[in-house]
Amino acid sequence: MSDDRGEGTPAELAHPGAPPGLRASHADRDRVVDVLSAAAGDGRLTAEELDERVGAALSARTLGELAVLTADLPAGDHGAGVKDLVRIEQHGGSAVRADGWVVPRRMVIDSSWGDVTLDFTRAVIAHDTLRVDLDMSGGALRLVTRPGVVVDTDSLVMEYARIRTRPAGGPDVPVVLRTEIVGRMRYGRVVARPPRRTLLRRFPTP
Repeated sequence: MSDDRGEGTPAELAHPGAPPGLRASHADRDRVVDVLSAAAGDGRLTAEELDERVGAALSARTLGELAVLTADLPAGDHGAGVKDLVRIEQHGGSAVRADGWVVPRRMVIDSSWGDVTLDFTRAVIAHDTLRVDLDMSGGALRLVTRPGVVVDTDSLVMEYARIRTRPAGGPDVPVVLRTEIVGRMRYGRVVARPPRRTLLRRFPTP
């Protein structure tokens, strides 16, 4: 699977010369999941393909099984679609991040009299934390979560505003993304809720 340039799949690069039957570690599986998430962010995989391959990666037992999952993806370019910072600036309009968007490490949202929706149900999650620096007047910040996505608003300053949160999944679901919202909300609201029940079935509680 490797070529003369020394490139190869993540499993091969991490364990050069290792037989494909070698047992995979948790770190090997996590490495492949990161590669798949970045590839989906680049548009190389559909959301359905990402779901299927991530499931196969998490259940893979050997390096050979992992290598197959990334064999058709270019080497050396993994993670290029993942940004550290995304800005949303709007006044009197609305902004939506939905199907297949790549969750960055940090977002800066500057909004007045408009709504911002962050839908995580089909998002590509490449990091375990997201910090949202919010400066919002009027309107609503809506976060559509899924099991494993938690929202922390403890550091958000509210002025004539309100927060309504409803977790997705039970308390035993492992956290895959912790979203911390900081900054200020004036004359508006923050709503964090799971998707409709029909969508929630796609992300069963482990």
